[in-house]
Amino acid sequence: MKKYTYSAKNSDTETRWVVVDAEGMILGRLATVIASRIRGKHNPLFTPHSDTGDSVVVINAEKIVLTGRKLAQKTYYRHSGYTGGLREITAEKLLEKRPEDLVRFAVKGMLPKNKLGRQLNKKLRVYAGPDHPHASQKPEVLEI
Repeated sequence: MKKYTYSAKNSDTETRWVVVDAEGMILGRLATVIASRIRGKHNPLFTPHSDTGDSVVVINAEKIVLTGRKLAQKTYYRHSGYTGGLREITAEKLLEKRPEDLVRFAVKGMLPKNKLGRQLNKKLRVYAGPDHPHASQKPEVLEI
């Protein structure tokens, strides 16, 4: 009898849509659940080298919570590519200016750093308010 491990392909799984309400949620704990869902680790057909996860829509990103003194101390960096082009912004200012980016950066850091990770990152949609334009995909509400 031949025994082998089943390896799922991208075409073997159907992508489901999930909505997560981030109101009052702690950023890191929310990001781990989202990254796991996007990666497909909840799926019995999970295969590390293929996309078996769901598309995730996050609403109310402006009402996310950071514990301790992270709002004042956590710093996000970016570089323009030019000499002296390093820019930094604190989590507090980023939450005021672009609250979607807080969730986006946290989830991106938990995904693989390769071609698959960049592909999986496109399955995350984050919105600051309670409205989103993905009602036609009939997303299910994910309770965390």
